[in-house]
Amino acid sequence: MSEAGFLSAALRSRNLMLGLALTAIFAAAALISLIWTPFDVTELKIAEKLQTPSATHLFGTDHFGRDILSMIMVGAQTSIAVAFVAVGIGMGLGVPLGLTAAARRGSLLDEVIMRGNDLVFAFPSLLIAILITAVFGPSAFNAIVAIGIFNIPVFARLTRGAALSLWTRDYILSARVSGKGAARISVEHILPNITNLLIVQGTIQFSLGILAEAALSYVGLGVQPPTPSWGRMLADSQTLISLAPHMALFPGFAIILTVLGLNLAGDGLRDLLDPRIRRVGR
Repeated sequence: MSEAGFLSAALRSRNLMLGLALTAIFAAAALISLIWTPFDVTELKIAEKLQTPSATHLFGTDHFGRDILSMIMVGAQTSIAVAFVAVGIGMGLGVPLGLTAAARRGSLLDEVIMRGNDLVFAFPSLLIAILITAVFGPSAFNAIVAIGIFNIPVFARLTRGAALSLWTRDYILSARVSGKGAARISVEHILPNITNLLIVQGTIQFSLGILAEAALSYVGLGVQPPTPSWGRMLADSQTLISLAPHMALFPGFAIILTVLGLNLAGDGLRDLLDPRIRRVGR
């Protein structure tokens, strides 16, 4: 598909356009919060606590009088940063492991890599975070490590499966006959042909990373106060849900819409980048 054709198909994809629009809103909020927020998120104004949405505070205030809109903007910055780095760790380590396992299919190294992936899969990211926190204490860094570790086998399995289907292709056999080693073939011929799959999976894992960060912060294992986090905002609101429901609604909607946007974008990219789906669509 040419660049013009790809762009035209992308513009016609409702899922992709809606997903990108939702994602762009929260990405813009995160970027703007780096230099400006309507109110200082660290300033406590007890006299203004639990105010309902108004012209002054569009999303109301929390139990400390902090502006919820400002906190959601800064929270977007936190969630995106944690998820982005965690997915980067998973992809940066998982893809080389998957390529290596595929290149050495059936060997002891392949078996060790895949059984190691099974071992990591046996422990959910929340449990890994609890183990890490028990040793090093709760922090954003430990949340990134926990989510990143859980992402490694996801990308390793995907990469291995996709690479194995390519190792029997004629152009790979030609490369082997020409004297290229397994590592060079993996980098020059295998990786470029599975990049589309990795991009789509990265989008999906990014949304799951935001959910995981919110969950860890909700139970007190993620980002620590006074740094705002959507998950911690939900945790703070649970005892006041009947008195101030807006404290839970707005951060909850922020999580839902961000994850929805990323999932829609991932579905749209998958439809565009997977030639089998394009054929069926025709």
